Amino acid sequence: MNIAVFASGSGSNAENITRYFDRKPEDKVTLILSDNPNAGVIERARKLQVPVFVFTKDQLQNGAVKEVLERQSIDFVVLAGFLKLIPKNLIEKFPGRIINIHPSLLPKYGGRGMYGSKVHEAVKAAKEEYTGITIHFVNEKYDDGAIILQVKEKLRPKDDVSDIEKKVHRLEYNYYPEVIEDLLDDIRAKNKK
Repeated sequence: MNIAVFASGSGSNAENITRYFDRKPEDKVTLILSDNPNAGVIERARKLQVPVFVFTKDQLQNGAVKEVLERQSIDFVVLAGFLKLIPKNLIEKFPGRIINIHPSLLPKYGGRGMYGSKVHEAVKAAKEEYTGITIHFVNEKYDDGAIILQVKEKLRPKDDVSDIEKKVHRLEYNYYPEVIEDLLDDIRAKNKK
């Protein structure tokens, strides 16, 4: 199956996912998309030799991004540090086939404006005992779709924001590609019935 990865920032998760599926015969990241023309993910994609599509907010809303995904025969959409809300036209085109990863144990520290270090700062400020990740399906609200997997990791009182971020990244890199692969296997199994 053809996977599209949306990212707005450095793209470390996008690279990790792409490299994971480079070793798999059935599935591949065939397109990386970004709403940020200066995002680090663009250079990563070029090094990985994956086509890139940079788009505007209008193109996301008016169906142009959906048309690109259709032309590229995309089967599954992965958000990896993508900060815009996914519009209805994409959710309807890929029902149950768009997922996101969030760097907290939702519903805590989710929603509009909660991303990256802002989440880790909030976790630290609240003196949380655990941090973690939430992988979930995407709907028309931020961080609101059905949860697929949550993984938590204990925090030490002396952990700073950087320590929390490192723990979360480790979880993301370990679990996100495997969850994607499991979901693609589920889709394949349903298609065979």
